[in-house]
Amino acid sequence: MAKFIFTPKDSSEIKNNYDAIIVGSGGAGLTTAIQAHELGLNVVVFEKNDRLGGNTQRASSGMNASESLVQLKEGIIDNNKDFYKETLKGGGLLNDRDLLKYFVNHSAIAISWLMEHGVELTDLTLTGGMSKKRAHRPASMAPVGNYLITQTLKQVQKEDIPVFNKTKVTKLLQNDKKEVNGVEVKTADGTKKISAKTVLLASGGFGASKEIIKKYRPDLVNYQTTNQAGATGDGLKLASALDAQLTQMNFIQVHPTAQTDTDHVYLIGEGLRGEGAILVNKAGKRFVNELNTRKIVSDAITALHEDGAYLIFDQGIRDHFQAVEFYDHVGLVEHGDNLEDLAQIIGVDPNNLQETVTTWNKAVSDQDDREFSRTTGMDRSIDKGPYFTIHIHPAVHYTMGGIHINPKTEVLDTNGNIIKGLYAAGEVSGGLHGNNRIGGNSVAETVVFGRQAGIQMTKFIR
Repeated sequence: MAKFIFTPKDSSEIKNNYDAIIVGSGGAGLTTAIQAHELGLNVVVFEKNDRLGGNTQRASSGMNASESLVQLKEGIIDNNKDFYKETLKGGGLLNDRDLLKYFVNHSAIAISWLMEHGVELTDLTLTGGMSKKRAHRPASMAPVGNYLITQTLKQVQKEDIPVFNKTKVTKLLQNDKKEVNGVEVKTADGTKKISAKTVLLASGGFGASKEIIKKYRPDLVNYQTTNQAGATGDGLKLASALDAQLTQMNFIQVHPTAQTDTDHVYLIGEGLRGEGAILVNKAGKRFVNELNTRKIVSDAITALHEDGAYLIFDQGIRDHFQAVEFYDHVGLVEHGDNLEDLAQIIGVDPNNLQETVTTWNKAVSDQDDREFSRTTGMDRSIDKGPYFTIHIHPAVHYTMGGIHINPKTEVLDTNGNIIKGLYAAGEVSGGLHGNNRIGGNSVAETVVFGRQAGIQMTKFIR
C-alpha cells in the first residue's frame, strides 16, 4: 500500500479571517478541526513545526475508554465508575473532578466517533493503574499515535481543511471587550494578523522546555525528555499574556521506560509491560510491580541508583506489541537465544535472571504474584525463545499542568472568569490527570476534548 503523504498549504494562501483558528496539529487540534468543520465552521490549523502531529505522533500504547463497543465485543464488561475511580486514584486524588467526569463519560463515544472517521481502534491492551483492558489500539497493534495522526490527516485532506506548517502563532488578539478575536502569525513571508471568531490552543505541553521545567521543577531539569523538540509550552505563554490561569504546573510526569542511551530518546510504550514484560535490576531481580502507576515505577527505578533497569520479554510478548519491531529496527533491542545469553549481554547474573523468570512464570500460571502483587499484564509467561531486553531510564514525558479550562474547554483567567472566544484542549490544558497521568489517557484526552472544543466553538459562534 502506498504511504500516505499529507502536504500542508503554502503560507501565501492564508486568508485574512476564519471562524476558528486552531493552534497545533496534534490529536486535539486535528480532532477539533474535523468536528468544527463538520458543524459548518470555516476552520484553519496553524503548526509551528515543519512536521505535523506534535507529541501525539509519539504515543505508542493506546487510547483509554470504558464501556466501549470494542470492549463488549471482546467480552470485557467495564464501567465508567471504575475508570473514574482508578484515574482519580492514579492522579493522587488531585484531578479536576468535573473535567474527569466529562472525560470518562465521553470516552466510549470518542472511540465510536473515530471509527466513523476511519480511525479503527479495535484491539485492546492494558496500561499501569488500570484494572481492565481500556487502551484501544489498531488491530495491527501498531503504535496508536502515528496511526491516529495519519488517519485524521486523511480526513482533513478529504474535507479540504487548510493546514499550514512552519506558521508560528506569536500573539493572541483581543477586541475592546477583551474577547479573543484573532492571532498574529509568523511565516516565511513575514508577520500577519488574522481575525477569527474563536481560537483554540492545542499546542501541547512543555516537556521539552528546560526554561519552564527549571521554573517549576528544578529537580528534573537534567532529565532527558521523550518529547519532540517543539513541546516548549508556547500555548501557555500566549494564554498567560491574556491573564489566563495556569494550574498544577509542578506536576510533571517522568515515564519509567525510555531508552536514553542513543542521541535520540525513545519512549518504550507501557503496552510492552501490559503484554507481559518484566523489569529487572543489575542483580537480575524484579524490584517493583511493573504496572503500578508511572510515578511509583519511575521512583523505584531511580531508587536503584544503578543506571536504569532492563525490560525482559520473549517472542510471545513481542508478537503482541508491534512497536518492538521499530525499537529493534533502530537498534534498541538486545537478543539472546536463551536467558543465559541475555544475562551475559547485559552483565547480570544468569542464575538470578533464570530464577527471576521461573518465579515470574509460576506467578503467571497461578495468577498470583506473591513478590510484588501485580495483578495485570499476566496473560502470558516468558518462555518462548528467543529472548529480548531493552535498557531503560526514566525521562520527562508529560506535563499534567497547564491552562485552567472548564469541561467546555473554555479558558479561565486568574479570577476564574471565562476569556471569551479562547479555548484549550490536550496537553496544553491542566487539571485532568492530577499528579500522575495514566498511560492511554493522553490520546483519549485529545479526542474527547478536541471534539468538545469543536462543538463549543460552534455553539459560541452560532
